[in-house]
Amino acid sequence: MRPVSQRSSACAPAITRLVVSMLAAFFATGAAAKTAAPAKSAPSLTSWFGTRSGNAQPAGTAAITYRKIFKTSYPEFVEIKIGENGSGTYDIRQLDEEANPQPFEIGASLAQRIFSLAAKLHNFQSVDLDVHRRLANLGEKTLQYESGAEKHETKFNYTLDDSASQLVNIFEGLARQTSDISDLARTMRYDRLGVNDVLMQIESDLNNKLIPEPERLLPTLDQLAGDDKFIEIARQRARTLAGHIRSAH
Repeated sequence: MRPVSQRSSACAPAITRLVVSMLAAFFATGAAAKTAAPAKSAPSLTSWFGTRSGNAQPAGTAAITYRKIFKTSYPEFVEIKIGENGSGTYDIRQLDEEANPQPFEIGASLAQRIFSLAAKLHNFQSVDLDVHRRLANLGEKTLQYESGAEKHETKFNYTLDDSASQLVNIFEGLARQTSDISDLARTMRYDRLGVNDVLMQIESDLNNKLIPEPERLLPTLDQLAGDDKFIEIARQRARTLAGHIRSAH
């Protein structure tokens, strides 16, 4: 049997190798942590593109939002948000329903008109549009401008300002337009017998010039007109409406 001192000296090289191995692993772990550190602070997709509801705007862009809250009416809540490039979202529902903004687009000329009218109102900065008279409740309307950290808004029940009235009419028209398109698509899918009633509503809206961009209806009208699953009276009405829209443009 070896003396204790001999066993200790024999184990020394092994202990040394173990210590060196542990130190190497320690420094390797530290280097890996430093290399991975920047990834932890990288911006998320939300910081660039905003949330689903579109509340955040990419840097350098501007957006105008129209919101109307009118309890006991239908719909009770309308919110339409338009960016300078014409992309936006709409959310049309009752107040007790969950928010569900949907993407849509408008043409460049209409987007330019919206922002031009807002500019006439100083992008709603320190602007009082309400008529301040005893009137029936016509719904609380909000016009809001956002561009980066800049944000201005004004609220009113009714206004006599011409630029503000034009903006309200445009946004109310966009609300009607998106509702007409979604109602037609829904009935085509789930209620074929109800399609003609929706077409009659669209015809009335077109005749009263309530739809800002009637050409947006054409893809759905053309699809309906060429589908023999629907009754002929509805298909013929769709053809007629599409023809009127094309002849007007």
